[in-house]
Amino acid sequence: MKIDIAGKKALIRVDFNVPLDKDYNITDDTRMRAALPTINAVLDAGGSVILMSHLGRPGKKLKEDGSMDRERFSLVHLVDHLATLLGRPVKFVADTIGNDVKNAAGWMQAGDVLLLENTRFYPEEKSGDDGFAHALAELADVYINDAFGSAHRAHASTTTVANHFAPSEKAFGLLMDREVTQASKVLNDPKKPLVAIVGGAKVSDKILLLEKLLESVDTLIIGGAMAYTFVRGKGGQTGKSLVEEDKIDLAISLLDQAAAAGVTILLPVDSIAANEFAADAQNQVVESAAIPDDWMGLDIGPQAVAEFSRAIAQAKTILWNGPMGVFEMEAFANGTKGIAQAVASATDNGAFSLVGGGDSVAAVNLLALGDQISHVSTGGGAMLEFLEGKQLPGIAAIAG
Repeated sequence: MKIDIAGKKALIRVDFNVPLDKDYNITDDTRMRAALPTINAVLDAGGSVILMSHLGRPGKKLKEDGSMDRERFSLVHLVDHLATLLGRPVKFVADTIGNDVKNAAGWMQAGDVLLLENTRFYPEEKSGDDGFAHALAELADVYINDAFGSAHRAHASTTTVANHFAPSEKAFGLLMDREVTQASKVLNDPKKPLVAIVGGAKVSDKILLLEKLLESVDTLIIGGAMAYTFVRGKGGQTGKSLVEEDKIDLAISLLDQAAAAGVTILLPVDSIAANEFAADAQNQVVESAAIPDDWMGLDIGPQAVAEFSRAIAQAKTILWNGPMGVFEMEAFANGTKGIAQAVASATDNGAFSLVGGGDSVAAVNLLALGDQISHVSTGGGAMLEFLEGKQLPGIAAIAG
């Protein structure tokens, strides 16, 4: 962070959107721990820290009487754990702007940490309201954005607030800087061969990413339910597998584009098919292009895992976004696990690997392979849009 912090108050946008159980206990503190290097860097440099974040979607998940469930979505539930992680007291104020916040910020000394209430308790946050952003900016001397997972949102705390600080008074946090740097290695100057693995349910969710990847990849591996739209496009029988009928022509077009560009596209040659969408369903290994009428593909099969793994082993740069099957069900998680192991092995052999997307990241973490991946992204939608070549508002607000 190339910014003068000593003796100053730093307003830091972090991503503390962590899962809570019914008793408001944090079940996964990954995002909180990811923000620690930036917070500690400011404190070590003699600054004080004002943290702001959203938590969940309080504007959509209302109570029965139609009011906002402030208890459920309050950041007060994070205070004790954050204090433990930082090894110092954390003061919390039950508001995001206003006199109570101004007073709390006004008394801060070097080394102090203040956590503000959920930014999304104010509708002005999501609308990018300038007045709301100005009220936030008044609290501090410098602004640091370390919330890559929200960088694709033009919200007040991620984007508009930066307009109230001079270039020398705003910067990326260490996490944000690392996310941008690592993703740029894949997007702008990848070592060849570049192998991209794209999974998930729908082709429609990944159209822009697939089109962008065809400009640079050597091999494109397609798994997950979206693969069956491509299989159908090639004339295969997919049974009751999820197929986007209105995207079959697009799938055929993408296959043609790949052939013209000299890009190898690998689809799963076999699948784990089930007789229903259930964790305890009957299942069998079948050819992906010959799935029985009343069965559906819910994971890639062993031959596909082996073929995909061979391609991954040849890569110098690897991008993985999206699961290979219904990863939440153990019977259909082996494909995703197999790819995770292949990516880790290739990384160990010198490849650069970038993993982004909830289920693919979950597979890496479940198998304790995170340390064997070059970079595991904290940003799902943000990483996807960055790789699609879009300008993210949260990045542009600081980088220009």
